[in-house]
Amino acid sequence: IVKHANPCGVALGENLKAAYERAFSTDPESAFGGIIAFNQALDEETARAIVERQFVEVIIAPSVSDGAMAAVREKKNVRLLVCGEWKSESIHRLEFKRVNGGLLVQDADLKLSNELRVVTKRAPTEEEMTDLLFTWRIAKFVKSNAIVYGRERMTIGVGAGQMSRINSARIAGIKAEQAGLQVPGSVMASDAFFPFRDGLDAAAEAGIRAVIQPGGSMRDEEVIAAADEHGIAMVFTGMRHFRH
Repeated sequence: IVKHANPCGVALGENLKAAYERAFSTDPESAFGGIIAFNQALDEETARAIVERQFVEVIIAPSVSDGAMAAVREKKNVRLLVCGEWKSESIHRLEFKRVNGGLLVQDADLKLSNELRVVTKRAPTEEEMTDLLFTWRIAKFVKSNAIVYGRERMTIGVGAGQMSRINSARIAGIKAEQAGLQVPGSVMASDAFFPFRDGLDAAAEAGIRAVIQPGGSMRDEEVIAAADEHGIAMVFTGMRHFRH
């Protein structure tokens, strides 16, 4: 579920309806008037669950069943988009940003990571690593500074677009609390490195058990030491994902 170009709730589920319900539960307030995207064909049961529960601007899926289309048509002003099966990203693509008098050209951010490296005394468990990779993928698409809390393949709090990374972390915690979700035992993804140890101290206070971030700060050793002090497992990816 996306709002103002930021993911506000993302989840995997046993079926499409379960995935939607899990994503919605992470931030029901922000989901109002949002865009809901699926990676599977939209079925009637899921479509009805959406239009009966919330106001939605756009629903997009690779394909749509006839029953789903009929269900969405019953709700006014909902745009239903069929995107088809997207091809895998190419290894190189350019992006363009308009500026006064011309364009800025840059390489698109297509890769997810360079090399995953456990940098703490405690390595993440298999379950934690699965959630770390899940939240890391989402953090890539959240406006910087981006912090994503996650657990069991769903987001539980997203902190987006703050000038201070620690404030993005605080917002992620507030979002989880507002949704009635428990942060202790969750994992955290940060789209860029932590410049100070305060981010890890705040994560520990919230109950975060594992962290994934690019690394590359002048104070990496200080941040790693903070993670070790708190028994937090931490993974470096070697790649930042600033999004503006």
